[in-house]
Amino acid sequence: MEFDVFVTATFTYESGPLQYVEFPKTQEPLYILGEKYSTLYDMEDLKHDIVTRLWFTYRKNFAHIGGSGPNSDQGWGCMLRCGQMMLAQALCNRHLGRAWRWEAKEDNSDYWRLLQMFQDKKSSVYSIHQIASMGESEGKAVGQWFGPNTIAQVLKKIAVYDDWSSLVIHVAMDNTVIEDDIRKLCRRPQENGTEYVDMNGSDSNVFPSSQSSRKTQPFTISGSLQTQPFARDGRTHSPGSSHCLGRSPPWKPVNLDKWKPLLLIIPLRLGLTDINPVYFDSLKSCLALKQSVGIIGGKPNHAHWFIGYLGEELVYLDPHTTQPYTDLDPRLANDDSYHCPFPSRMRLSQLDPSVAVGFYCGTEEEFSDLCLTFHKFIIKASKTPMFELHKVRPLHWPPLETPSRNRTTSNSDFTVLDSAEGGAKFDSEEEFEIL
Repeated sequence: MEFDVFVTATFTYESGPLQYVEFPKTQEPLYILGEKYSTLYDMEDLKHDIVTRLWFTYRKNFAHIGGSGPNSDQGWGCMLRCGQMMLAQALCNRHLGRAWRWEAKEDNSDYWRLLQMFQDKKSSVYSIHQIASMGESEGKAVGQWFGPNTIAQVLKKIAVYDDWSSLVIHVAMDNTVIEDDIRKLCRRPQENGTEYVDMNGSDSNVFPSSQSSRKTQPFTISGSLQTQPFARDGRTHSPGSSHCLGRSPPWKPVNLDKWKPLLLIIPLRLGLTDINPVYFDSLKSCLALKQSVGIIGGKPNHAHWFIGYLGEELVYLDPHTTQPYTDLDPRLANDDSYHCPFPSRMRLSQLDPSVAVGFYCGTEEEFSDLCLTFHKFIIKASKTPMFELHKVRPLHWPPLETPSRNRTTSNSDFTVLDSAEGGAKFDSEEEFEIL
C-alpha cells in the first residue's frame, strides 16, 4: 500500500493550510502505540499503522445537538474528539486486534460496526451528541470545553450501554491505580488463578532513559547492559519476550467468561503551568507499552491525541480540522475522512501538564503484565513517579462504585439506545477536575 500522500498532503487547519513534514531518517526508534519502527527501514509499515488509526475531527452540518443546540463542534469539541480517538483505539484492539490494518474500501463488518458507533448523530452511542449531552452530568454545558478528566468520566458512564464491547472503563483518580479495584470490576469468578504472561519484556529494558544513548536503545539481559541498534532489515532482535520488540501477536477473541476487557485511563497533573521534565521518560515509556492506547492532552484549550514518540518529539493526531458530516449508514460508505495520513509532531516540552494516559487490557494476564511494567519501569525507575500503584484500596477511601445503567433523571439530554430501552438519564458524580 503506497502512501505518497504523506509527503505532499496539505489540509485545512483552524489557522490555515499546513504542510506535512516527513519523519527524519534516524537510528532512533519510533514508537506508535507499543509498536517499534525504524524511519530508515520501516517507513511504509509505519505510515500504514498511523493511517489505520481512527481520526475524529471537528465536523459541521450534523443534526443539532439536543434538537436546538449546535450543529458543529468547531472551537469546542477537540477534547471530546480526542477522547473518541482513544476509546476507538481500545475498541479496535478489542474487536479487530492491534495488528489489524485498514485498507481503502475496507469491507470488515466489525470495523464498520465500530466506526458507526462514533457517527455524528444521536442514535450512535459514542457520538458527539451523546458525549456532549452526558457532559452535563459532569457540570459541562453543551458547547463547553472538556478537560482530560471530564472526558474520561463521561466515556466511563456511556460505555456501560455498549453491550457489544462489554468494555469496562476505569478512571484512576488521585494519581493512584488500585489493582484490586480493577480486578473486581473486570474479573469473572474462576476456580483457578491467573497465569502471568510477559507482554512488555521484563528482561528487556526497551523504555527510554535520560542517561541512555541517543543512537541506540539500551536494554538489560540477565543483568548485563547491551545495546540494540536496528538490524539491516529494520527489525530489532531480542532473546527476551517475543512480544517485546517485534510486531503485535495475532488477535484472539476476548473470553468474556473470565475477564471483561479494560480501558484504564489515568488523569495526571505533571506540573503547575509547564510540564516538569522529570516526567518525559515516563510518558515515553507509556507510549512504548503494548497496552498503550495513547495520551490525551495538548496545549491549553487545544487538545491532541498522542500516539507515539521519536526522540524528544511526540507524534499525534490533531482534531482541529473541520470536515462536513459524513453519513456512514450505507454499506461501504466513504470512510477516508476518518483516517489521517499526515500525523503531527511537537516537542515534549510544549505539552500542557494536564494529561490522561490510556491502556487497554483484553485479558487479566495483560493487566497483570501492565502492573508489573508500571512498577518496574515507571514507578521504581523514577525518583518522582507519575502515579502510584497499590494492591488494595486504602482504608480511608470511600467504597468502590461500580458503573451501572442509572435510571434516575438529571438535566442531561443523553439518550439510552438499543439494548437499554427508554430515556434513562444519569445522576451527577462529584467533579474531580485537575486544575
